[in-house]
Amino acid sequence: MVRKRPYVCGIDAALDVVGGKWKVLILWALSTGTKRFGEVKRELPGVSVKVLTEQLRELEADEIVTRHEYDETVPRVEYSLTEFGRSLNEALGPLGAWGARHRARIESLRANA
Repeated sequence: MVRKRPYVCGIDAALDVVGGKWKVLILWALSTGTKRFGEVKRELPGVSVKVLTEQLRELEADEIVTRHEYDETVPRVEYSLTEFGRSLNEALGPLGAWGARHRARIESLRANA
């Protein structure tokens, strides 16, 4: 991905990496350790195989996730967070805590919209 303009601030840069509906949830799913594609998919109900594949590839290109292929009779691919990805997950922790604290209010506002 080539960016055509400079980042305005750090939030702009971070959102460029985690933008999209599924990337932050992929980071959350991988926060507990290495997982196979199917395991990640099961933790994210509603994501299609195509979108999950695209999002994982983008995260891999941004060096947030590492992909490891095993040359076995039944092909196996595993994904895990890089050190860079773990640091991003740590940065997202306070945002997740805010969401957890205000979840009921947010759900109520969305239901009434």
